[in-house]
Amino acid sequence: MAGGNQSSVFEFLLWGLSERPEQQHRLFLLFLWMYLVTVAGNLLIILAIGTDTRLHTPMYFFLASLSCADIFFTSTTVPRALVNIQTQNRSISYVECLTQLYFFLTFGDMDIFLLATMAYDRYVAICHPLHYAMVMSRRCCIILVTACWTLTSLVAMTHTFLIFRLSFCSKKIIPDFFCDLGPLMKVSCSDTQVNELVLLILGGAVILIPFGLILVSYIRIVSAILRVPSAQGRYKAFSTCGSHLAVVALFFGTVIRAYLCPSSSSPNSIEEDTAAAVMYTVVTPLLNPFIYSLRNKDMKGALGRLLRGKVSSCGQ
Repeated sequence: MAGGNQSSVFEFLLWGLSERPEQQHRLFLLFLWMYLVTVAGNLLIILAIGTDTRLHTPMYFFLASLSCADIFFTSTTVPRALVNIQTQNRSISYVECLTQLYFFLTFGDMDIFLLATMAYDRYVAICHPLHYAMVMSRRCCIILVTACWTLTSLVAMTHTFLIFRLSFCSKKIIPDFFCDLGPLMKVSCSDTQVNELVLLILGGAVILIPFGLILVSYIRIVSAILRVPSAQGRYKAFSTCGSHLAVVALFFGTVIRAYLCPSSSSPNSIEEDTAAAVMYTVVTPLLNPFIYSLRNKDMKGALGRLLRGKVSSCGQ
């Protein structure tokens, strides 16, 4: 059955979460709580940065962009999973599946590129402070974020088009809670060699090149920090990078496990893949606001002023 002829009637079954009826209610409440906290936390970050002029700097501009991408990223998968759990209906149409795949890849890759951009921003700020204002100008920041959105859209479009070429026969159970490249290729009855090659080359480049740039940036940053004479100066420099490093380690660790480490079709491997998917699609966007706000005095101050402002405005 060709991909283009099955769009109106063909459905997949998302079978990545627990099948036990007694666990469905707890799963629903857990995912709902994580989604609401993720959206609220990232919205607070965006509002705090937008309303506090002291945070109108390149570092916080990129952080607000990351929070925006995280909201969209988690919104492509979790609401659908919540509906499926609540209705006990695991089906998703062919068109909905490809649409979800496109936006999932777009916002997921956006996280990767933004983390690399934030590392470059910290590199310029610490290693070339005298040129920082000129290099990371407002125009440059907008160009960088626009380039990230453009690249991610092109990459997502490429993968989605290649999936559209595939045919899907009777075996249409996806062992995941959302539509992703690997599971879709596994249930296809077409030759997926081209898809696998593009995933290896393009997907590997999208993950490993930004990851390599982040590593190089932080090697240079650490080298520069160690040359700072005062302990207080070294601590301040490290503190501005600690939050970003924590997010990078959490996100890239699970993404590399999910996409670049081969997995078998055994039940244990499928459970590990699902756990890794939950980590980078749900847990990482959930933790980002806490990591950036708890380790950053400026952000904590801005959030405090934002919340106090809301309270005072409500009381008037």
